[in-house]
Amino acid sequence: MPRNYLFTKGQIVEIGLQLIREKGMTALTARALGEKMGTSSKPIFSLFKNMEELKEEILVSADNLYQMYLQREMTAGKYSPYKASGMAYIRFAREEKHLFELLFMRNRSQEEIKSGKELKQIISIISESTGMSKKTAELFHLQMWIYVHGIATMIVTSYLNFEEAIISQMLSDIYNSLRLYYSDMNNTKVTEDVWKQ
Repeated sequence: MPRNYLFTKGQIVEIGLQLIREKGMTALTARALGEKMGTSSKPIFSLFKNMEELKEEILVSADNLYQMYLQREMTAGKYSPYKASGMAYIRFAREEKHLFELLFMRNRSQEEIKSGKELKQIISIISESTGMSKKTAELFHLQMWIYVHGIATMIVTSYLNFEEAIISQMLSDIYNSLRLYYSDMNNTKVTEDVWKQ
């Protein structure tokens, strides 16, 4: 008969996520997690092969939380959907600093970077709202994303702490500047797939 454990996998993932939210990724050890659970580390290794498997599930859980931020901002109607995606990214950085670091500031050199459904949706929004080709929209978004990521990392590292109104104006300014630049540019010059380089 299988043994009943005090904690489920989902509960352990949630407790691990909370530990990271409070203290950062380096705080996630089997011992620290066991202490937060009020037990030993035994339930962890009864349900997960190792800490890496647990960390992968926590990563998925953190990404789900980020997707909620994105969805909420993009459907709120305060900003256009494209601008809302950038504002959500920055809001997540402000409100969930350790989870932002986990998702967007970790070493990704050994990971395969995938352009998923979310990115295709963003590129379609840009293309439809501006009339840019998909290739141009990809390059446009890459430059916008670098700018948005820069603001977010400055907030996470407490280098600067812009107010929302200032961030909104900055994103509008860079968006309008880039849009003007790309409207003057011959779209046939943008022939490379910037996401596969």
